[in-house]
Amino acid sequence: MSRQVEIYEEMSRISSVMVEAARAGDWLRLIELESGVARLRDALMTLPAETGAPVADLDRRRRLIERILDDDAEIRRHTEPWMEHVRHLLGDNRRLREMQRAYAAATSPPGEAA
Repeated sequence: MSRQVEIYEEMSRISSVMVEAARAGDWLRLIELESGVARLRDALMTLPAETGAPVADLDRRRRLIERILDDDAEIRRHTEPWMEHVRHLLGDNRRLREMQRAYAAATSPPGEAA
């Protein structure tokens, strides 16, 4: 088995664990696992292109990539609603701070900075 296939195997293994973390809402674990996948991806990019790889290796890589992409879609189904919630909360906090600043400026005595 080629080094590329070994890396794809490990990426697929980690992506399966990432799905479990996303389903459980374990965002810190998910981030940690994603860092591992990023390191493997970077390692994969440094390998020379394989020419004349056996058909079995090419087929295995294709199946692994498809599985990784399926896992990625599943992870997104769990993370995107959470991210939208976080964006909403952050937007609400920003609007609250702006309102507080405006109120402070409107109620400050003349000549004093808010």
